[in-house]
Amino acid sequence: MFRAGGSDNYGSVPRDSFNREIDYLRMSVIDACNLRCVYCMPLEGIRFLPKDELLTPAEFETVARSAVSVGFRKFRLTGGEPTLRLDLVEIVERLARVPGVEGLALTTNALLLTDLAPALKHAGLNRINVHLDSLDPATVERQMRWGSFEKIWRGIVAAEEAGLTPIKLNSVVTAGYNESDVVELARLTVERDWHVRFIELMPLGGGECATLSMKRYVSNIETRRRIESALGPLVEIPSENLADESRNYQLAGARGVIGFISPVSEPYCGTCNRMRLTADGKFHLCLLNDDELDVRKALRSNSSDVIADVARILKRAVELKPTGHHLLEGRSTQDRSMYQIGG
Repeated sequence: MFRAGGSDNYGSVPRDSFNREIDYLRMSVIDACNLRCVYCMPLEGIRFLPKDELLTPAEFETVARSAVSVGFRKFRLTGGEPTLRLDLVEIVERLARVPGVEGLALTTNALLLTDLAPALKHAGLNRINVHLDSLDPATVERQMRWGSFEKIWRGIVAAEEAGLTPIKLNSVVTAGYNESDVVELARLTVERDWHVRFIELMPLGGGECATLSMKRYVSNIETRRRIESALGPLVEIPSENLADESRNYQLAGARGVIGFISPVSEPYCGTCNRMRLTADGKFHLCLLNDDELDVRKALRSNSSDVIADVARILKRAVELKPTGHHLLEGRSTQDRSMYQIGG
């Protein structure tokens, strides 16, 4: 199978109105999830998109081809939980063969990854991020609700064995749930060449989960202090990628990396390089704003050049991308929750 290589013949990287290079598209393939994390999804009252409103594998491929034509290079598949798509391997395969796609990653909770990992690697997936809030099975069940630490861990191991590396673990730190568990997660990096990253809570979408996110917020300043008190000083690693949302560190003698993603205490909007595509075909201009442009209508039109049509919409989305979020002013998204956008 063809694997995309260099990108010299494709569009130059687009810049938004704030002169940020935007070359990274996060594509949500589904809004459904097999977890109900306390800060993300309520246990009841959720309506998921019907199948005919979700983009098809061919439509995701069209978006990727359009994105490459205007200068996008990196792509990530998200959810909801993307492994719930029965055609996920086909989606990966289609995107991986698009000339100009230089990186293709997946964010998952790994519950279904044990069986899927080899097929995803063979289809062209490069690496994964796994959501895991604790190494304590009881905390996983309480915080991630419906989660199984054993199944998640098996999925992580299967991904590593399949070559979906480097493994990145994302932990959302939540007061009263897992704030003391960060030490053991960080300790994983001593013997493993994994990236363990701690993420601050963000209130998205209103409702009970957004309220919990505000009440249970833990600053990464506090999380870092807790880790250093137990494991020793962290040494910052200079980032080769200025758009990296994570500030990265290492413990003395450690093989892996500890990262802090701090949208509240240390916003990184000034270096943001991301655009998001929702599972129902909207370009979501900023994770923490409600602005969107519809692309599904163009995808399902009878246009003779749908790739160019989608490219024009994406370029417009880049032009309209806002400067940053308004969390410190008490404003966030109201129209969509995290599982409807993709992290």
